[in-house]
Amino acid sequence: MSELNSNIAFLLAVVSAVAGLWWRIEAAIKSAPDEVKKDARGAHARADMAIASVSLLAEQLAAHKLHVAETYITKAGLREFRDEVMTGVRDLKGSVSTLHERMDRFIEGDKTARTHSSSQLE
Repeated sequence: MSELNSNIAFLLAVVSAVAGLWWRIEAAIKSAPDEVKKDARGAHARADMAIASVSLLAEQLAAHKLHVAETYITKAGLREFRDEVMTGVRDLKGSVSTLHERMDRFIEGDKTARTHSSSQLE
């Protein structure tokens, strides 16, 4: 009978261990949906924050684009301005290059006027 008692005790120990293990697994299964819901709420909150952040960044980018468009010149505008300046420089260069000829004529005219007035005085 002592052998029967030890077998029963062993069988009871094994059944208790299996029942305890089953109880733990069942508790984990029951708590899993709650944990998943909690994680989903956290992910949803993070997604909302990311969407708000993207929206804010889009607004800031639009404001920056507007500032750049109002403040800075375009490449085409820069080319047009450059062409106008270069045309002005060419015109000025043409005026300066003919300036010495006009000065020579003025000086020659002044010399001839002096020569005529000196010859009239004599």
